Amino acid sequence: MLWKLQKASDKVRLFLQNKPFSTAWLQFQFQRHFHMERKNSSKVQGLYDFCKKTFTPSGTPPPSSQAVRDLCSLLDTVGPADVGLEEQSSDDDRGLGFSGLYGLNRVARWAQPITYLDIYECDSFTMCIFCFPTSAVIPLHDHPGMTVFSKVLYGSMHVKAYDWVEPARFQETKGPGYRPVRLAKLATDKILTPQYGTSILYPKSGGNMHCFTAVTPCAVLDILTPPYNEDAGRKCTYYIDYPFSTFSAVNGADNEKEEYAWLSEIDTPDDLYMRPGVYAGPAIQV
Repeated sequence: MLWKLQKASDKVRLFLQNKPFSTAWLQFQFQRHFHMERKNSSKVQGLYDFCKKTFTPSGTPPPSSQAVRDLCSLLDTVGPADVGLEEQSSDDDRGLGFSGLYGLNRVARWAQPITYLDIYECDSFTMCIFCFPTSAVIPLHDHPGMTVFSKVLYGSMHVKAYDWVEPARFQETKGPGYRPVRLAKLATDKILTPQYGTSILYPKSGGNMHCFTAVTPCAVLDILTPPYNEDAGRKCTYYIDYPFSTFSAVNGADNEKEEYAWLSEIDTPDDLYMRPGVYAGPAIQV
């Protein structure tokens, strides 16, 4: 028995004395483990890890320009499969497509079901996905004191967004019982696809008030920081937009007038149909 123990001890001693071999072996094992960890670590986990170390519950200090670029670079690599989604066919008979949207009233457009997938939420940020059928709409709404990163995962989405004109300019609406309107400037009016990359809105720029309209079946991954919180003054408010000429004398160039609109606060639409779904992507290790 002692002979066997001595023999085993000699083998261990010889192995440890062979430093070039043991060092190379340890380096190999470390690199193998490192690459396996990278392979097994999902893109969603990478987003979570970055947001967790970067964002704060108060939103102050705001994300640095470098942090914004780094997060956009991460988001730009994310596709439907990375979050457990399958790209939907563009042949969708649940809506009329973008060309037919303006023939529908607002109730019909808002009645299209939108699926909300909650990935993760904490005091500092929210990660979520919205899945739209064709012609479904999230009406014009704001993100007070928030920075929002949006990445279209598949399909095409029309985004129309405004920022408030400062100093604030208000007008009384025509008729009693109507809320006053406030002047805003158009920031974005375009169609986004996955190839467009990540779009960003800031508390006072970049189109803090926006409206999403699905041109085709589409999905968008959103990261909001800090998240909505009514107690902290971050309540989601919905608006309706009126052409600039509705409450203003028509003066100046037409193209300049088209850059502005009057926004009026409205109640949360009763016919905004948003149903919860189950996130089927990689789990996040908190």
